[in-house]
Amino acid sequence: MSDLTPNLALPFLLPAQAQKHVTHNEALLGLDAVVQLVLAGQASAPPAAPQEGDRYFILAGASGAWTGKSGKIAAWYYGAWQFVTPQAGWQAFDRSNSCLSVFDGTAWIPHWLPLDGGPASLGINTTSDTINRLAVAAPATLLTHEGQGHQLKINKANALETASLMFQTNWQGRAEMGLAGSDDFAIKVSSDGDTWTTALSIGPDGIARMENRPAVRAARATVDHAPASGTLTGFDSLFDIRGGFVLGTALSSGLGHRLVIPADGTYLLSLNLCVLTSTGHTARLIRNGTTTLAAIEGIAGSGPLTQHVMTSATLSAGDWLAIGHEGTATLRFGPLCTEIVAAMI
Repeated sequence: MSDLTPNLALPFLLPAQAQKHVTHNEALLGLDAVVQLVLAGQASAPPAAPQEGDRYFILAGASGAWTGKSGKIAAWYYGAWQFVTPQAGWQAFDRSNSCLSVFDGTAWIPHWLPLDGGPASLGINTTSDTINRLAVAAPATLLTHEGQGHQLKINKANALETASLMFQTNWQGRAEMGLAGSDDFAIKVSSDGDTWTTALSIGPDGIARMENRPAVRAARATVDHAPASGTLTGFDSLFDIRGGFVLGTALSSGLGHRLVIPADGTYLLSLNLCVLTSTGHTARLIRNGTTTLAAIEGIAGSGPLTQHVMTSATLSAGDWLAIGHEGTATLRFGPLCTEIVAAMI
């Protein structure tokens, strides 16, 4: 039989052993070092002024009186260090971080909540870090009520900070909702995690704003002109632009450019005419040079006359709009005169 216990390596008292109290006291010190283990901390060099009974876990690169003792527990008794080799599964309370930890054979792993019930971090089926102090890897996460309702609260320090929910693809941000940099509730989207577009914002006044929903007013430069029957007129200028509207290629008539639709969707469309004189005319809102979306008819007579028609249509990105003319009429082109308004609804 060995002279030492198998787990803590404490010395046995042997038959006919002289000065048995020495062996007994050595075993008591060993027990004192590891039973109800409380670590004063973890370090690679001894503290300058250890307290009697202090115990430290020695990290890699041990120096000074701990040289060559990395991975052991150093216990300070009666002016000298004693060393114990911990075994996987030992538990210790670490005073340096107020956390109960378990030794995995190499390092002490935080295991239970500290005494105050506030863990520094928690990873459930994954590893937490200094930023993501609560991390969960699971097919789903459930937060439910205890009797009645349930609230998830996200608080920020001031209006310029962020309190939001981030949605990611392969660890890159794709959508965010919450209070991002202001106290307006916003929904933002991104294609790369760097450049963000606000799709919707709601201010403290309760007003919802969609600054990137496509909308535009399109007109030619101010001029009085009688387009020939069968021709198309387009646009030279855009006003109140949102959501990516642009002017496309010039029309073959030489009278302005195509208005290009930026995104698929249903649009509210308005065609406005300022008629100075007419011998009978029809003006059409034309899609892609062929399809009539709305039309205005006028009879012969003296002007001036303002005409207006409104409709809705489902359009695709890349479609283009122009005004088609039949009959003869002198129109005043320009903003707030002959123009069209388009807005996604």
